[in-house]
Amino acid sequence: MSKTQRPTLKKTNHHALSAAGLLVTIGIIFGDIGTSPLYVLKAIFGSGTINSLVVLGSISAIFWTLTLQTTLKYVVLTLRADNKGEGGIFSLYTLVRRTSKKWLIVPAIIGGSTLLADGIITPAISVSSAIEGLRNVPFLSHLNTVPIVIFLLAFLFILQQFGTKKIGKFFGPMMVIWFLMLATLGILSIIDTPMVIKALNPVYAFQLLAQYPGGFWLLGAIFLCTTGAEALYSDLGHCGRTNIRVTWGFVKICLLLNYLGQGAWLLRHTGQMLGPLNPFYALMPEWFLLIGIGIATCATIIASQALISGSFTLINEAMRLGFWVKARIVYPTEMRGQIYIPSINWLLCLGCIAIVLFFKDSTHMEAAYGLAIVMTMLMTTTLLTFFLRLKRYPPFFILICLGGYLVVELSFLVANLSKFAHGGWVTLLIGSVLIAIMGSLHKARKIVNQHVEFVQLKTYLNLLVELSNDLSVPKYSTHLVYLTRSEIEEHIEAKILYSIFQKQPKRADLYWFIHVKVADDPYRMDYKVTHFAKEDVIRIDFCLGFRVVPRINLLFRKVVEELVENKEVDITSRYASLNRNQVIGDFRFVLIDHFLSYEQELPFFERLILNIYFILKKVSLSEEKAFGLDTSSVTLEKVPIVNASTKTLSLHRIYD
Repeated sequence: MSKTQRPTLKKTNHHALSAAGLLVTIGIIFGDIGTSPLYVLKAIFGSGTINSLVVLGSISAIFWTLTLQTTLKYVVLTLRADNKGEGGIFSLYTLVRRTSKKWLIVPAIIGGSTLLADGIITPAISVSSAIEGLRNVPFLSHLNTVPIVIFLLAFLFILQQFGTKKIGKFFGPMMVIWFLMLATLGILSIIDTPMVIKALNPVYAFQLLAQYPGGFWLLGAIFLCTTGAEALYSDLGHCGRTNIRVTWGFVKICLLLNYLGQGAWLLRHTGQMLGPLNPFYALMPEWFLLIGIGIATCATIIASQALISGSFTLINEAMRLGFWVKARIVYPTEMRGQIYIPSINWLLCLGCIAIVLFFKDSTHMEAAYGLAIVMTMLMTTTLLTFFLRLKRYPPFFILICLGGYLVVELSFLVANLSKFAHGGWVTLLIGSVLIAIMGSLHKARKIVNQHVEFVQLKTYLNLLVELSNDLSVPKYSTHLVYLTRSEIEEHIEAKILYSIFQKQPKRADLYWFIHVKVADDPYRMDYKVTHFAKEDVIRIDFCLGFRVVPRINLLFRKVVEELVENKEVDITSRYASLNRNQVIGDFRFVLIDHFLSYEQELPFFERLILNIYFILKKVSLSEEKAFGLDTSSVTLEKVPIVNASTKTLSLHRIYD
């Protein structure tokens, strides 16, 4: 007898096209890409001489980058790759892994790791760029902004534990003010130098890259205008595709107007040294400067908040896909999808503060920024190609997309490699560490699964029933619950049967076996019940989406309640006195935890991977807490991954 149940999940109201949905989208989706005017043109020119060809060529390259890379690739194409409304590189991977191309795990891990690495430097550079605007105030020109930046970042990370439900209402209106300010400042500057509009002609971008000495290497700085495109896709689940596409039109216009305005200001100062000036703040009248800095600071904090929340979501997905160690997850509000992971929060906090202390100035951060995220974009392009094939797009169209974006993104990558010695190695080092962790965890779980022995459950059913009724064996628990790795209903780990029959025989009135499968549907919540021996052996298979936290205690309790309501099982104690008084029996969970024995002979590489895996497990959340069983009665049994083979020993008995 079996039963399948699917709870109905309500989608957030922000997915529907509405004024409220558009406002929320502006507030939480475009923070990263929306604050790029703070540092892009400053990164292109540094403190050098302003050249009109570089000005027009850079503005042209920015326009076409936002058009071809952000608009066409992400807003038009990549947003189509939504997994039940969810986006991001791990969501994209779950869509394409059904193609049976096992190597696609590689771009997924690389992309996810480099995106996290980018999430460490982005809040630091955004907030630093905003606060450094204070140096444009005459009496604050020598201000040390590092302590202020560190204070704001620390305050931001402290706020994470309380959620963003209340302050989130402030995000939308604040970002609308920010984008309107960008557009207004840009328009006022363009009116003074309207010739800058000709920069929209792609000829100027071509001249910069092909004719200006060193022009190609400026792509490393130009690329910064689109770094938020990957975060845009990752946040798809918050607001929905339609809202993002509609609001992007408004956001792009505001960004372009500001870039054109900065270009116009630069053209008015051709031949001069830019020095410490930032073209963004140079657009502001002196009376407006402090107000503009305040608005910019709020905008960068909002942008940082979106990246931090996105990092929590990314790590949660990585945990469910087996790419990350188990970590404690907190739900600060009742909003769907909003989570808080304390360990990741403080790691990001320390990382951001370390970046600020190491680089000290946003100008130095600009030299390191972008190298990691271009790797993410290349990995997204790879996975997107398989998605287009899966959706049966014309081969010619797929070839054009793949070839075109590989050329563009490889060009950005080569240009960004020049940043390696100037700090780019920092983000690559962080990304490499994350890749090593995710790759090791994935490989280790495969190795462990290879050594797990499964047996036919039906072979042992009679023995389980006999043990359940054997009064000579002390009762271990009324209900005994094991978590099993077996995806096949009729199979069970040999270690579980060893635990029941031989490692202190465990008599119970009813044996439960629970299996949890991670589904590609992000919010799927299904379960199936199989009765192997009525009132003696029951198996429950949960199919949970990769964004659903496996709180087994709550889920199992819900299933048992429904089984009791349907009269499929009796959970009252079978002790005569307790049964007469309808007392519910106790539930005990037994978790099998593997360890690597020194006596086990494994190949060097496998042993190395497993050693890394078990070191990481020591600092991760315990099994019982990870499955939400910390409030239940839990027994943890440690067993070796594989039984050590008995070596031939030359052992001789000595007789007296």
